[in-house]
Amino acid sequence: MIRTRFAPSPTGFLHVGGLRTALYNFLFARQNNGRFVLRIEDTDQRRKVRGAVENLIDSMRWAGIEPDEGPQYGGAYGPYIQSRRLELYRAHAETLLRNGNAYRCFCSAERLNQLRREQAAVKGQLGYDRHCRNLPVAEAERRRAAGEAHVIRLRVPLGGEVVVEDLIRGRVNFPCQLLDDQVILKADGFPTYHLANVVDDHLMQISHVIRGEEWLPSTPKHQLLYQALGWMPPVFAHLPLLLNTDRSKLSKRQGDVSVEEYRRKGFLPEALVNFLSLLGWNPGTDQELFTLSQLIGAFSLERIGKSGSVFDIAKLRWMNEIYLRQLPVETLIERGQAFLPAPIASYDQQMAIFTLIRERLVTLADIPDQTRFLASIAPDWKREEFRELLQAPGAARFLRAMMALAGQEETWTGADFVEQVKQAGKTAGLKGKGLWLLIRIVLTGELHGPEIHTIAAILGRPECVRRMKEALPFVAD
Repeated sequence: MIRTRFAPSPTGFLHVGGLRTALYNFLFARQNNGRFVLRIEDTDQRRKVRGAVENLIDSMRWAGIEPDEGPQYGGAYGPYIQSRRLELYRAHAETLLRNGNAYRCFCSAERLNQLRREQAAVKGQLGYDRHCRNLPVAEAERRRAAGEAHVIRLRVPLGGEVVVEDLIRGRVNFPCQLLDDQVILKADGFPTYHLANVVDDHLMQISHVIRGEEWLPSTPKHQLLYQALGWMPPVFAHLPLLLNTDRSKLSKRQGDVSVEEYRRKGFLPEALVNFLSLLGWNPGTDQELFTLSQLIGAFSLERIGKSGSVFDIAKLRWMNEIYLRQLPVETLIERGQAFLPAPIASYDQQMAIFTLIRERLVTLADIPDQTRFLASIAPDWKREEFRELLQAPGAARFLRAMMALAGQEETWTGADFVEQVKQAGKTAGLKGKGLWLLIRIVLTGELHGPEIHTIAAILGRPECVRRMKEALPFVAD
């Protein structure tokens, strides 16, 4: 059975690159009727961020990428949090010691720091000098029994090469002489990423490891661990990097990188998932818009490229705008509630507002700007652009005529409003663009925005009349 996994570290909110990795693993598993596993790799306790696991799960759920197994989901291969699996890693480290594929290293931090400084001074290859590699086993055991602090290192072959077969990058050769005798178990009893990763992928029966290309240099170390433990490695596929527009690696220094930020800025999960799916994968057609079910049917690892993909925010905004316009108004209301500057009690009013503004939205975060007319506005009557319109002869007569025609009823249809503006304009000797801009300024405090007759109908007669009264002292008679 195909089994894939997403194995993030809980060191912060979910990165968009992490969401893409999770998406590709999810799509490949679903397409092959397999299982998609979420595993939390938290062996580096110093970097663990409170609430990060919950954010990871919530962000994936928001995006529609639901694991089959993992924390909060259960499964037959748990626990799915590495800090709860420490005994497993220690047992396998002992196995590697017994079969001669690992050794105890007692070098102090001071010695290792000095070694790095000396290597850097002569511009030599950085790495451990294997000082403890040939320490007699009996002596190592005596020092361990005496309580001397130490780590366990993998005994990497001194010659030859490790060949990694990658579904995306083909065959990649790594000379063993360039590989370090990496630490696999730290002095505190916690495993390093390398050991925990290999043990978990094997015990959880992961068939395909699909991850970012930054992990490719670690793969020969993992391959050696599989070999030393007598296990078959999974199939590897290393994804291309996500890049900033200047072709540098996508980073916080040049923009938002967390899924949480894109949620906060009003992007839809459908748009973000669709957008990320195309950053590395090419469907082989001109199609750009895909539902999640369509992605499951179309996705293939063979069509993932090697080169990095630019995270083009303009393309994401374009895609989001299309998805927003395709949403049923009822769904738009549901998703847009959190972005309204103030709650709106009437569902009919919500329907009218969201129907009015939907064509003007690029993200949900545009809702406050597009609904400013709902607030009790305080226009800047001295604005340069307003002056000519407000000082047009007859402006005050027009507003008085509008208030007289408005009457006292609450409801006010757009058609009623249009007819009354025309009548009041005729009374005051005003017409054309200037007339409609004048009433827009008075009711909204802006020169541009959604259709003014619809805004008037949403505000209702009493509120419109109140705003006209407030404007009277600032317009010409």
